[in-house]
Amino acid sequence: MSESLGVSTGEVSAAAPTVDQGHPGFWKTVGQALRGVRHDYTDGPIGRAIILLAVPMVLEMVLESVFAVVDVFWVSRLGADAVATVGMTESMLALIYSLAIGLSMGAAATVARRIGEKDPDGAARAAVQSIALGIAAAIPIGIVGALFAPQFLALMGGSPAVIANSSFTRLMLGANVVILLLFLINAIFRGSGDPSVAMRILWAANAINLLLDPCFIFGLGPFPKLGVLGAAVSTTCGRGIGVLLQFWILSRGRGRVAIRREHIALDPAAMWRLVRISANGVLQALIGTASWIGIVRLLTTFGSAIVAGYTIGIRIIVFAILPSWGLSNAAATMVGQNLGAKKPDRAEKSVYVAAGYNMIFLGGVGVAFAVFAKELIRLFTSDPAVLPVGTECLRIISYGFLFYAVGMVMTQAFNGAGDTWTPTRINFFIFWIFEIPLAWFLSRRTSMGPRGVFAAIAIAFSSLAVVSLLVFRRGKWKEKKV
Repeated sequence: MSESLGVSTGEVSAAAPTVDQGHPGFWKTVGQALRGVRHDYTDGPIGRAIILLAVPMVLEMVLESVFAVVDVFWVSRLGADAVATVGMTESMLALIYSLAIGLSMGAAATVARRIGEKDPDGAARAAVQSIALGIAAAIPIGIVGALFAPQFLALMGGSPAVIANSSFTRLMLGANVVILLLFLINAIFRGSGDPSVAMRILWAANAINLLLDPCFIFGLGPFPKLGVLGAAVSTTCGRGIGVLLQFWILSRGRGRVAIRREHIALDPAAMWRLVRISANGVLQALIGTASWIGIVRLLTTFGSAIVAGYTIGIRIIVFAILPSWGLSNAAATMVGQNLGAKKPDRAEKSVYVAAGYNMIFLGGVGVAFAVFAKELIRLFTSDPAVLPVGTECLRIISYGFLFYAVGMVMTQAFNGAGDTWTPTRINFFIFWIFEIPLAWFLSRRTSMGPRGVFAAIAIAFSSLAVVSLLVFRRGKWKEKKV
């Protein structure tokens, strides 16, 4: 296995400052990835480069999900209304996450291209434009969110008890700048080839959130008892300190992207290029998010037990495929940097190698889910009405995991090249023109019922993989200017 990854089993030379000075074994390469050892991703074994990028990216993706899990864990002690407030606010924040993801696509693609061109000053200037764009987007959202939080909760059907907790929503929406910047600057680190920095930032932010949550919610020690608002305070503090750490690292001058005083100036032309790339990325994320809302709307017509089973099954699936997003992000960085280095063939080969690794991982997960679906769902519920639904959801969707593995990598490869428009169009046609009508037809016009919705999800993601691969092989993404 190690040889196939371009990693020998020999010992690494003593005190080697970079991975280029030796050919360490697989596990030593993983250790180097966690330490953030410098590497030129435009040269050397592709498999080894992907491991160095993917390991911290995988851990970063897992850690990103911890914020919401920790908040819900503690807030659930306050009752159903508090949990509902958090849930409704998270639904509003989904739009901000979509904006953050879209802006991150533009930032990562541009920075990766400049690093590949061996232009660190250009990368720093691109980082400055991205950060300025993120702040400019966050300010009006924060003002509107802070002013109209109770009205937004009411529009979403919140009860008076939920609306009474609107201080939580005010702070989360009002301080959305820390969400945007945390996503955005970590994307800059990933695009530059410093994924371990992004990983450590999230470690720090999550540790702070984990410690402060019970303190502010329940008033432990010298901390005020803020109830559900305390969850917003601790989460914002964790993310805010994470952002401060990001700025400190960028200003130190030791990373691949070092922002100095001469880089801090607005460049309208560069910012407009970022807007064009990021706008498609935002639309791409919104299309995906909205399609899931459409799926849930279809399932609600079959009753609460069906929705509950689907929710549990999807939560398990999303958590299990997080490592695949890490591998896909690694492919995006490889594409961006190698296109910048004028090595399009290496960029293309990197995508196929990453897709192969992803198929091995998700293929194994798919087999496990198909065999142990019932046991996995039973960990979350023993309700006789919910258990069989969750089992079918998990099993049917897992049949397409091999295809998902390819589709995820291909989508991120386009994004890494700065071609965010291509996957946006593919997502729109697959998820809205194909998946939603298919789910409706199979669930309403056949005897499949809710199983038809699950089947439509598997078919749609499999189709996405096939279409993305065919478009990728045409090679137009290699010509994208960033």
